[in-house]
Amino acid sequence: MTLRTVQIQRNTLETQINIRLNLDGTGQASFMTGVPFLDHMLDQIARHGLIDLAIEAQGDLHIDAHHTVEDIGITLGQAVAKAIGDKKGIYRYGHAYVPLDEALSRVVIDFSGRPGLFYDVHFPKAMIGGFDADLFREFFQGFVNHAGVTLHIDNLKGVNSHHIAETIFKALGKAIRMAITHDERMAGIMPSTKGVL
Repeated sequence: MTLRTVQIQRNTLETQINIRLNLDGTGQASFMTGVPFLDHMLDQIARHGLIDLAIEAQGDLHIDAHHTVEDIGITLGQAVAKAIGDKKGIYRYGHAYVPLDEALSRVVIDFSGRPGLFYDVHFPKAMIGGFDADLFREFFQGFVNHAGVTLHIDNLKGVNSHHIAETIFKALGKAIRMAITHDERMAGIMPSTKGVL
């Protein structure tokens, strides 16, 4: 099996982002984004997706975290798209329900080649610590646009915004792991009747 490891850089006038990604890792993670709560959430993707992920980012945080969060989503999407390769032999679809105390979220992903975000999440508090919860949608939109995935995110229950966010990112990690896993019975086969994804 080909190693699914990449390094991606994205440099703009607003942000400079460097990502190292191994889709077949053990959940090792390192983050220096300047946005601590986002680091905590990205760690959930790595840990629960068994993905080795290192992200370094410098952004215009003196304005706010918007550009940094969105551009990390974009760059992570680019890294995943490059690392996944031709998609032959993968399950393609993944899903997970994850609880954390009173919170419960569902994430469903399809490595379809067609970007689409369907996001039904309402945070009781707009701010989680110093993080603006509205920025999660920007992160996920950037990710799906550049990973070429269809992503459904639904928070089903929850009253604590931190718990809600954490269930979403844990579920995303689990769903990605399911979708990118190779099925030996599908070796060399494209998981689509179109023959291409």
